Amino acid sequence: MIDSQILKINENYTIDVSRETLEKLDEYSKDIILRNREINLISKSTEKSIKLRHIIDTAQTIDFIDKNDIKRCTDLGSGAGLPGMVLGILMNSKKPLFKVIFYEKSYHKSIFLKKISKKFKLNTEIYQKNIFNEKNLITDVIISRAFKPLPIIFKIAKENFKKFKYIIMFLGKSGRKVLNETMKEWNFDYEEKKSLTNQESIIVKISNLKKK
Repeated sequence: MIDSQILKINENYTIDVSRETLEKLDEYSKDIILRNREINLISKSTEKSIKLRHIIDTAQTIDFIDKNDIKRCTDLGSGAGLPGMVLGILMNSKKPLFKVIFYEKSYHKSIFLKKISKKFKLNTEIYQKNIFNEKNLITDVIISRAFKPLPIIFKIAKENFKKFKYIIMFLGKSGRKVLNETMKEWNFDYEEKKSLTNQESIIVKISNLKKK
């Protein structure tokens, strides 16, 4: 089971959550592994390390999400629900009106997301739709993990969303290079957080996005 009382990321960083929340995260992990036998939710090579590689990795974005001006978060290319479902579980007791919106074009994956949301009584909207076909969307945060490169996410944000405040992205070891390259075509402000689960990765919160 995931550590009781606190979700421990490393010796210096923990997230205070209820025992019930920890149990939900633990159960969610088991559901992913069980369903992974039939549909590709996560890489099978990461099943044994699901706590670190997926649950804790996505949970560390809570510092960017648990803010007064954030009430809705939209997860693009949701897959197994990482990070959106983890955030939904973490925020459920803290801010019950916080809503996570999922866009996942796969029928089987979207059904999985709906079952998880119903099981844990989460405040969600789950659409089996291709995000590229949607227009005039409104949210507070656009979040994406292992879906599309940063320039494509920026394009989706400007072309498919009518209104948003922030974009949160997981970037790998070439993250800063990607940011610098993207700045050639886009103006934006960003906050950077070094990943606590992978020393080569960063998480960025982007705001004031404008095309040059």
